[in-house]
Amino acid sequence: MTSTSTSRGFAAVILAAGQGTRMKSAQPKVLHAIAGRPMVAWPVAAALEAGAERVVVVLGHGKEQVEAALVASDRVETALQAEQRGTGHAVQCALPALEGFEGTVVILYGDVPLLEAEAIGALVDARGDQPLSLLTCRAADPTGYGRILREGDAVVGIREHKDCSEAERAIDEINPGLYAAEAGFLRDALGGLKDDNAQGELYLTDIVAAAASAGGARAVSWALESLQGVNDRAQLAEAAAVMRRRIATRHARAGVTIRDLDRVDIDAEVTIGVDAVIEPNVVLRGDTHVAAGAHVDVGCVLTDVTVAEGAYLKPYSVASESQIGPDAQVGPFSHLRPGSVMGPRSHLGNFVEMKKTTLGEGSKANHLAYLGDGTVGAGVNIGAGTIFCNYDGFQKHQTVLEDGAFIGSDSQLIAPIRVGVGAYVATGTTVTRDVPDDALAVGRVKQSNKEGYASRLRARLKAAKDAKAKG
Repeated sequence: MTSTSTSRGFAAVILAAGQGTRMKSAQPKVLHAIAGRPMVAWPVAAALEAGAERVVVVLGHGKEQVEAALVASDRVETALQAEQRGTGHAVQCALPALEGFEGTVVILYGDVPLLEAEAIGALVDARGDQPLSLLTCRAADPTGYGRILREGDAVVGIREHKDCSEAERAIDEINPGLYAAEAGFLRDALGGLKDDNAQGELYLTDIVAAAASAGGARAVSWALESLQGVNDRAQLAEAAAVMRRRIATRHARAGVTIRDLDRVDIDAEVTIGVDAVIEPNVVLRGDTHVAAGAHVDVGCVLTDVTVAEGAYLKPYSVASESQIGPDAQVGPFSHLRPGSVMGPRSHLGNFVEMKKTTLGEGSKANHLAYLGDGTVGAGVNIGAGTIFCNYDGFQKHQTVLEDGAFIGSDSQLIAPIRVGVGAYVATGTTVTRDVPDDALAVGRVKQSNKEGYASRLRARLKAAKDAKAKG
């Protein structure tokens, strides 16, 4: 990512210690994914993009799991909040990691994935020479949020919802809990926190009143959508929907044709080249890369797939951990399992499954086939109903089709097997031995025709059916 600012010189503390019981999950809340990233990774990335010199993530519940999910970086470290005693206490737990740091400390949350780097930059810039700045927003329904208390235009404090009077609950300016504080002020203010409140916790919000007494707290208004926390699965889905549209919009503005911005699902790490076309209901996951001019049609699902220039994936094709070469065609209803590699101008058609197989340049398997553990050369035709019989119940074996081979429909190739250059396998053949170059393999039961027998057979079958019906 390109940093929004490299000169602000701030440190970020990201609070991610909570269990998130409302998620009703064995997994720590901040590890639930949005656009292919764990939730906590989004504020970490936003802080780094905004110019953070250091990021301290405060962990508690599921510490080892969350730590393992964080991207390794010399700017990202962790601190432990072993006992949950409120947000103020959580920031106190981060202070040892920031010992000796002088400058601005930004306080963020691991369950606020929609926060943009621009919001963090505005928050840092707003502090100026004040001890504290904070983001605020207006909410039609402020229930559950702390209310911003003002005297005139000046912010003088925050009252948590449970501690609000009736008059204070009518205030619609709320506190999402994101602050930028001068490091020395923050250490002093955290040291003076008390737990004499409805929840018996150390409220981080109390530092706002301390800042008002120490020189002032400057508020910056920001859109609520970007600042909302995720507390349950419904809010997770809502945040994911916002992120999906953001990502789709970013690709569209970069030169990708996306037919419907609300009906694609593109993970954060996916790259798409200019003039690529992404049709509705496409899902692009993980480490997927779609090159310039490629076309991914309706309903395709790609996971960790590389799609080369000019390739065309027809509707409802599924691929994972595979490579699709230049001008190749896939589908409709094809399935590329891990290890599949399609060469330039190769074709994989209706209801064809391929696994751990290389399909050479210009080779085709257009209908109803299974290609597993194979190496297919260039210019090979694989007929409908062909099966690579690769598994003997204990081990997988290789099928090799050399350049120019022709495999007739309804053939079974019993691996390990090799079909030579330019060889021909006749329709309906079961191949159990290697086929030499330029040879014809035929393996069928000899056909015999019994003249006039069909009518007698039908009469006999009908009589048996009638007898059964009569009991």
